[in-house]
Amino acid sequence: MRDNIRLIIGEKLFVPRQQKHKAKHIVGLVGIGLDNSDGHRRITRSEYFLLMGGSAETHERMQDTAIRFERELKRRGKHLQETTVEESLDLLRKAHGA
Repeated sequence: MRDNIRLIIGEKLFVPRQQKHKAKHIVGLVGIGLDNSDGHRRITRSEYFLLMGGSAETHERMQDTAIRFERELKRRGKHLQETTVEESLDLLRKAHGA
């Protein structure tokens, strides 16, 4: 295991630098509606969302949420990748509850 490698030269101990963990961020969101009974295939793509399935009503609700989410993100002058996971989830909760 590379994590446990240490190199001793003379009396000096060399320990490899640990890799810094990159901050987690969201690169896109997927919405899936499961209440479709009319056989219609509904798919909507936007800059940050892929929405699939659902009844007409459910799919429209997902679209509205996506629109409100993206508007708020734009109002803040940010791209999705520039937000923290917590910030993205907070925005999504607010957009869904509006």
